[in-house]
Amino acid sequence: MGSSHTHHLDGLEATRRLGARLAAVLAPGDAVLLTGDLGAGKTTLARAVIAQLCGIEEAPSPTYTLVQVYDTDAGDEVWHADLYRIEDPSELDELGLDDAFDSAICLVEWPDRLGDRLPPDRLEILLSGENTDLESGRKARITGYGRWEERVDDI
Repeated sequence: MGSSHTHHLDGLEATRRLGARLAAVLAPGDAVLLTGDLGAGKTTLARAVIAQLCGIEEAPSPTYTLVQVYDTDAGDEVWHADLYRIEDPSELDELGLDDAFDSAICLVEWPDRLGDRLPPDRLEILLSGENTDLESGRKARITGYGRWEERVDDI
């Protein structure tokens, strides 16, 4: 069913700190699925992970390219995918996400577009709040599935 807990994020910096904590426990083969309304902070959280792992402070959003791939300082890959524009899961065939789930650190925005391709070992982060103003505070519900059930408390 999944093991979960909730973090209160009292502003933009809290979202970035969560990204830094998350980056500290990620390894190749880890899939992090980011869910929330437009403006909820999914890209902010992904950028914080990328900054920590790859040293890139202003990573572009992959809204139009669908996937951006970065190299970590350790030589691993980080895949940042934004699936908002995917209308049918068959469109995912060309992206290579299935293979990336096995070998890279994957940060996926709008994971509902994956359909039945959800990786069994995954960390789901639902960002929510009363509005989309990151400075006013949000909640991050973090749920681990598969091997993440044992690791979710490390964040």
